Amino acid sequence: MGSLLPQLAIDLSRPAPAELVALFPVPVREVQLEIGFGGGENLIAQAQTKPDTGFLGIEPFVNGMAKALAAIDQLELQNIRLHFDDATSLLAWLPDASLSCIDMIHPDPWPKRRHWKRRFVQDATVMSFARILRRDGELRFVTDIADYAAWTLQRFIRSGDFDWTAQCADDWRTPWADFAGTRYHAKAARAQRPPCFLTFRRV
Repeated sequence: MGSLLPQLAIDLSRPAPAELVALFPVPVREVQLEIGFGGGENLIAQAQTKPDTGFLGIEPFVNGMAKALAAIDQLELQNIRLHFDDATSLLAWLPDASLSCIDMIHPDPWPKRRHWKRRFVQDATVMSFARILRRDGELRFVTDIADYAAWTLQRFIRSGDFDWTAQCADDWRTPWADFAGTRYHAKAARAQRPPCFLTFRRV
């Protein structure tokens, strides 16, 4: 972790490049972001299957970052860059309309009412997502906590910057096509907590 992370870390002390594809040593045609990638299962799987896409991954916890770095090293992936910190600073650094997709997979739901202000999805972060996503870009969100799904849906719909893409119930019951799953996702399934998949398109 000590030697590889500095090579992959995004340097926020420098201005972001006008085109984020410049962050990668291999040619990529677009850039996606995963916020809070946990052990990196979905991030790594997507980077493997989409070598012409650059991936930015945010994870503030050591164990998750170490697992992701081990997989990146083993698979010799060149299309991932990492941010080992809170997401807020990276969101502020990113240029306008620079991302094609943002994934949030089972973020901390902060279930107690007095902690709801700590939930990452807030009106202010929805505005940040709208700024950094290109037109027709997608934000994809999954949670096994019904209250957090309702909370998230409410904030995206009232923002005016996003359309909810669901046309029928199966659209929020079924994962998006390239969803690779995570260990937490499997744990929630074993506990019979059904997931809710929400996809929002930037208008």
